[in-house]
Amino acid sequence: MGVAKRTRKFAQMKRVIGSRDARLKKNQLSGEVEAAKKKKAEEPIREVPQMSSSLFFQANTALVPPYSVLIDTNFLSHTVRAKLDLQTALMDCLYAKVTPIITSCVMAELEKLGPKYRIALRIARDERWERLKCDHKGNYADDCIVDRCLKHRIYLVGTNDRDLRRRLRKIPGVPIIGVGKGKYAVERLPDADH
Repeated sequence: MGVAKRTRKFAQMKRVIGSRDARLKKNQLSGEVEAAKKKKAEEPIREVPQMSSSLFFQANTALVPPYSVLIDTNFLSHTVRAKLDLQTALMDCLYAKVTPIITSCVMAELEKLGPKYRIALRIARDERWERLKCDHKGNYADDCIVDRCLKHRIYLVGTNDRDLRRRLRKIPGVPIIGVGKGKYAVERLPDADH
């Protein structure tokens, strides 16, 4: 009889996992917390702190004629659908001189929407309206409008967008104009007594 080959037995000694190993539960939890913090810091702020809407007339002493109206994309499309002239309808609604203001974000959004919105785009390109250049990256018009209203409370906002209206209601002193039933209407804020 020959000598039996003895194979070396692996893992005779138990190996110890290092304290920084990603497989440990405490390290997994801390990694998830770090990732969540990083993700939260990167996403844009879309929530505005809630304030009482009764401050509408107190907070906005800058609202005097000629009114500056920030126009949103869907406001223009609803205007076309209702067959309204932008300038005259706004003047009929507010009983004063009005300056429609169109930001470059709104223009970019209208251009992206394509040929279906060509009439709204033609109205937006009119040289009578004031243009505002946007210096932020991206062209999401709702964020741009909310940001402008937070910084400068001199604007009325023309929009029919439900989400944008909800965000603007949280900012005191920003009147919202909507299109409905063939005319423009300024939204009454709940606590306003005037």
